[in-house]
Order: sequence, then C-alpha cells, then structure tokens
Amino acid sequence: QVQLVESGGGLVQAGGSLRLSCVASGRTSNSYAMGWFRQAPGKEREFVAGVTWSGGSTIYADSVKGRFTISRNNAKNTVSLQMNSLKPEDTAVYYCASRLFRVVPDSAAYDYWGQGTQVTVSS
Repeated sequence: QVQLVESGGGLVQAGGSLRLSCVASGRTSNSYAMGWFRQAPGKEREFVAGVTWSGGSTIYADSVKGRFTISRNNAKNTVSLQMNSLKPEDTAVYYCASRLFRVVPDSAAYDYWGQGTQVTVSS
C-alpha cells in the first residue's frame, strides 16, 4: 500500500501562483509514476500533469502547458506541482496519484490516490 497526502492548496487571485506538494509513504518505490489530476464541481476528474519514476519525462494537459510544472524528489518521496498564471477555470480539487512504471493521462490506470487539496482562483 502507498499513502499519498497533498498540501499547498488555497485561495489565490487570477494570475497568481500556488505550489502543491504530495508526500508518499508506505510501500514507496522509485518505480512509481506520479500524476496530478483535478476535479471541478459537476465535472469529471481530469488529468493535469504526470512524471515518470525517474523524473526524466513529463506530460501535461494542453490546458496547463506553459503554466504548470511537475517535478519529483525521490529522496524525499515527494512530487510537486508549481502552478503559475492561474485562471478561474483552474479552480478544482487537486489530487495526486501513483501507478507502477509508465505515466499515463487515464485516471482509471492509477492505483493510489490522495485525499485532495482545494485550489480556488478568484477573478
């Protein structure tokens, strides 16, 4: 089992920045790919960004490319999401998730999930 705990959410004005963090514990392994997803009220959960176990490859949703950056520190079992130029449409609960090996944008492929952290962007 892997436990994931997110932090760093909050309220920010449009154009501002936030940095989300996710700490993994339990049966952690450098073989796990990590992803960030988000879910806004009344909408389905959507992929935001993902990083391979090595940190050498990242993928992003088109809606956040150029604004968000995902990174990981395997020595600390953490993955971060730096969010810049935030927009009201980025408002959602943000979740980190992990799965073995490959990073993919499909939420159904992830085995472990955190409890989520709320991000609210005011206009």
